[in-house]
Amino acid sequence: MNKRSNNFLSSLFLALGLALGSATALAGQEIPRLLDSADSDLQRALTQELNNLGLAKAISRRQLAVSVVDLSEPSRPRVAGVNDQEMLYSASLPKIAILFAAFQRIEERKLRLSRGLREDLVAMIRYSSNPAATRVLDLVGRGYINRLLMSQEYRFYDAQLGGGLWVGKPYGPEPAFRRDPLNHISHGATALQVARFYYLLEMGQLVSPTASREMKKILSKPGITHKFVKGLYAHYPEAQIYRKSGTWRDYHSDSAIVEHDGKRYVIVALANNPQGSKWLEKLVLGVDRIIPTRSVAALSQ
Repeated sequence: MNKRSNNFLSSLFLALGLALGSATALAGQEIPRLLDSADSDLQRALTQELNNLGLAKAISRRQLAVSVVDLSEPSRPRVAGVNDQEMLYSASLPKIAILFAAFQRIEERKLRLSRGLREDLVAMIRYSSNPAATRVLDLVGRGYINRLLMSQEYRFYDAQLGGGLWVGKPYGPEPAFRRDPLNHISHGATALQVARFYYLLEMGQLVSPTASREMKKILSKPGITHKFVKGLYAHYPEAQIYRKSGTWRDYHSDSAIVEHDGKRYVIVALANNPQGSKWLEKLVLGVDRIIPTRSVAALSQ
């Protein structure tokens, strides 16, 4: 394929991404690192909201980790967080890593996005199907997934930053095949690395613009109404939520890109407490209050 054809296809993918309201940048474009994008005003507002919600003690006890990315200007994200490099058991939330690995394998032409695979991906993400997750994990390769997460290109698991996304066990009764090196967790995450996942997805840099668009589509239309979804839909039923959550015993996690009424942001929360689900239901509304409203035209830029 010649250079002119490549330029045409790149322009076409970008136009499609804007039209569908999903990925808005081409792979390879330089974007800010979230670690370099901390915003003191957003941090103060987040800390105040957490205090107002009675969650300060949970934060001090490291029972709650939160990461927030304001995407009002996607190329200039504003980031705030608490305990966001603390790795916690995250139950089904790391199924987003299986989704990512599947699309990376598709990009490598080692897998084909067949109707059956797409149905499993939708069931795994929207309805948190454990059998579907294990089937896709085995298609991807148990040895492959964490090599990809630790790769220099993505670094979704980074020992220097406390860990990150990890899938070291099938979603079923089988034992773990590889726990994470630092914390020995089978299904784990840090809030910051999950926020990076969604930011790269939104910017079209997770595998490719086309793959990012498809993954975001699969993350839409949540099939389980609790935590972030329950909190938001009670007040903003028109909100668009691209999301994956997780629950096991006292571990409650949720993660999403949220878009409504001129707002766009990433929110991730990981909790280890019997009340964690209720915390997250309240937390998302508190975060929503501190995200500025921008015009639709501004958000599309």
